[in-house]
Amino acid sequence: MGYLFLFLLGFGLAVTGGVTIIAYMNFLPVGVSWGDYFIFIASRPECYFLPVGILLIAIALFRYPNHF
Repeated sequence: MGYLFLFLLGFGLAVTGGVTIIAYMNFLPVGVSWGDYFIFIASRPECYFLPVGILLIAIALFRYPNHF
């Protein structure tokens, strides 16, 4: 049950972070360069949810005891 919770928590964080990063891409048509965009998202804490969520998903999948 713990692995399922860890997986779902990681999935939720990854979705939140990914959607936030995509939403911030709306700054690009305004004239923000790609370099400024990456500097901006590196300074936003909610953008770190994507790698943290992927890490939690990986931990849940690789540590789950397979009985096949």
